[in-house]
Amino acid sequence: MDDGGVNEREPRRGGSGCINAAIALILILAALGAGFWYLGDSIRSRFLAPDPVTVATSSLQGLREQNRLSTFSGSYVAVVTSKQTRLGLTAQKTMIMPGTVRYEVDLSRLSEKDLTWDAGTRTLTVVLPPIEVMGPEVNIDGIREYGNGGILLTFTDAGAALDGANRKAAQEELLRQARSPMYMRLARQSTKRAIENSFLMPLRAVGVQATVNVKFADEVGKPTERWDESRRPEDVINNRF
Repeated sequence: MDDGGVNEREPRRGGSGCINAAIALILILAALGAGFWYLGDSIRSRFLAPDPVTVATSSLQGLREQNRLSTFSGSYVAVVTSKQTRLGLTAQKTMIMPGTVRYEVDLSRLSEKDLTWDAGTRTLTVVLPPIEVMGPEVNIDGIREYGNGGILLTFTDAGAALDGANRKAAQEELLRQARSPMYMRLARQSTKRAIENSFLMPLRAVGVQATVNVKFADEVGKPTERWDESRRPEDVINNRF
């Protein structure tokens, strides 16, 4: 029997529940996707991004294979005079000897402990062994000799003795000139530029913006140095801090 009342129906909640479930699923998938993207980006950064230490170590190996590096040479002229007196007679000879001297660095002595990468300042510091003065290479055709004391030079071995003394003294004089502070400074600057480019160019080629600071061993330890804050290549490779 109809009581004349209005039948009330329960509101349908099924459609709304499906929508909420779908939204929740989308959010979960988005979160998972973001997580995988972050993981993938981290993996790419770790294994695919250029590592300055790895690039520098490869450059080091290339330099070591060169064995010795000569980026500077100088030509010098020595003028020396020797005298010899016998039986009251004096003989004298003067020699003018031109020669060339090379300034070299033994790259085979470089090792990973001579490289330091400062990630904070993005600076690679390279410490070189000392410069070695090689030679002299004497220009035989350019040698000139002048002498007086004909009797001793003609009838004794004074001439040969004076020549030997002059050759030895001239070679020592060539090396003395080559080791003067001005020429050593020029040789060091030239070597530093060459080594700097040898490390800087490969770093830039892979997109690493860095500064390369080249020093000789006797320049290490100045107040501006920051060695304690840096990591050596072998520490990075072995994951030591």
